[in-house]
Amino acid sequence: MGHGIALVMARAGHAVAVTDPVADALAALPDRVAESLATLGVEASEVSATLRRITTRPELADAVGDADFVFEAAPEKLPLKKSIFVEIEKHASDTCIVASNTSVMPITEIVSGMALRGRAIGTHWWNPPHMIPLVEVIRTGWTDEAVIKAMITLLSDAGKTPVRVEKDVPGFIGNRMQHALWREAISLVENGICDAEAVDTVVKSCFGRRLAVLGPLENADLVGTDLTLDIHDTVLADLEDRGAPSPYLRQLVADGKLGMKSGEGFRRWTVEEAQAVRTRVSRHLTRLEEILQD
Repeated sequence: MGHGIALVMARAGHAVAVTDPVADALAALPDRVAESLATLGVEASEVSATLRRITTRPELADAVGDADFVFEAAPEKLPLKKSIFVEIEKHASDTCIVASNTSVMPITEIVSGMALRGRAIGTHWWNPPHMIPLVEVIRTGWTDEAVIKAMITLLSDAGKTPVRVEKDVPGFIGNRMQHALWREAISLVENGICDAEAVDTVVKSCFGRRLAVLGPLENADLVGTDLTLDIHDTVLADLEDRGAPSPYLRQLVADGKLGMKSGEGFRRWTVEEAQAVRTRVSRHLTRLEEILQD
């Protein structure tokens, strides 16, 4: 995530400093940025210009000392993130806006150890951040309105699509909806209604095709709220509503069936099949962006 965020900001003309405690990750940054830009079809001259705006700093203090905005993209571990924010505050200016990139963790908890909590905010970028337009901008109980507006302006000017999240709830907007879908998808397989391939085929060959241009509430208005209510009266009571992860999912993890990285999850994967999926997603996102810009 870090290299993608750096790429976006550097392409927008900003000077970017990146730090990472893992020296190998920091050393690999220029190549990763160049590779991602090549995937986007960016010309060599722009790749060079973008790379010139990015510097690597082994020490956090050197990276944040002169920054106007800081984006944290550490692993999803609350104690680690909290300690990073305390460290950032020691070295950043009092006017620096600091943001956490997390998928589901409450921003309020992450920044609770800061002294100037009004300048802290959540920015949930979606992976890959240089290809997915959305960034969820999350307000904590302390975030100043001016900080939200400044972040939205920064992201908009960089070509992103920021959306305000006014309450700091786990999962924010996108992941709450996405994992509600995943919960039902897993339940269908767990209860023998269909296999995993059927679930994926239905989504990709049906309503998934229109989601990029027709959101769920637009769709409800399109078919009518009366019809939506009639459908809900029939189907909602039968949907999965377990308030905890599926035992089937827990068993997959316990058995070491971790998905593409282990060769099997809900489905079996060869190395070639897994790479083909990643390539297909990348090409699709690139083409979709071109279509939506027309």
